[in-house]
Amino acid sequence: MNKSPIILGIETSCDETAVSIIQDNESGIPKILSNIVSSQFDIHKEFGGVVPELAARSHVEKINLIAKKALDESGVSLDKISAVAATSGPGLIICLSVGLNFAKSLASSLKIPFIGVNHLEGHALSPRLQTNINYPYLLLLISGGHSQFLSVNGLGSYTRLGTTIDDALGEAFDKTAKLLGIEFPGGPKLEKFAEKGDPNKYKLPKPIINKGGCNLSFAGLKTAILRITKYINSEQEKYDLAASFQKTIEEILYIKSKIAFKEFLKNPFEEKSFVVAGGVAANNGIRKKLTEVSNENGFKAIFPDIKLCGDNAAMIALVGLEKYKIKKFDNMDLEANPRLALDASAKFLKGSGLIY
Repeated sequence: MNKSPIILGIETSCDETAVSIIQDNESGIPKILSNIVSSQFDIHKEFGGVVPELAARSHVEKINLIAKKALDESGVSLDKISAVAATSGPGLIICLSVGLNFAKSLASSLKIPFIGVNHLEGHALSPRLQTNINYPYLLLLISGGHSQFLSVNGLGSYTRLGTTIDDALGEAFDKTAKLLGIEFPGGPKLEKFAEKGDPNKYKLPKPIINKGGCNLSFAGLKTAILRITKYINSEQEKYDLAASFQKTIEEILYIKSKIAFKEFLKNPFEEKSFVVAGGVAANNGIRKKLTEVSNENGFKAIFPDIKLCGDNAAMIALVGLEKYKIKKFDNMDLEANPRLALDASAKFLKGSGLIY
């Protein structure tokens, strides 16, 4: 193995075509040599959401170009690459297959290891691209498709403490934004809307807030937003509803995080780190609220850099690097898994009837 391994990472789980090259570092924090992300906003804008077939086609068209751009920016030649890592799940299967097949072909032609990566594990470990953080730590993963509290015990070892029983938080943001007339992708823009409104104008529900441990639910909140938007007649009322939604989300996460802290500390640890990762972790209001609850409960809040919150290939390369160090490689017959979980032993949990 190289003294300082260099990993090429590929991410195509949804609508970002991303390639990154990172290099191991004696400090324990890898050096990001390049991290190219090409989004497909314009392609899916007219549909108000991601169309899998169009997303996959765009990946096929762009993957070579993005890989070349990542190599050029990094200054690394292909013969210096130690291994190729690619997202194998979860995600849209036809999108996952593009990156996975490209990675296998590249690794095979270079005669170097191929490593399949769980997309969620990329988010879980993403803070390690910037800081040395010891295991175990508590993770709140909030993205367009996932909302989970997990104990991150080490590479490949996760214990789910709570999850959404219906919609993911990112989906709730996107659907609310769409109802307010915010152009796709609306979730990230909703916070700007909220800044112009009165957060106390509308009293919105906080589903399962007093039951279900640190499990989450957002479907009822989304339904309430739908009902209210039918009676909105002005831009200011839209701003007020956005602000009320933002405040309600912050309050839900504040309360559920306190419960997750207690669950996590059933086994006492010297260090109490609370990592918040995933696309929704870029929301400044949520960052502020979760920093507040962390400080109040003796936890250190850790957030990835804004550029590393959304889907990117640097986090995939990072997991690839960790696996490379322990020689945990994959065969070329590894298949894409659209429902790949972090905690495979966790029960499937959907529907309010399962919460008591």
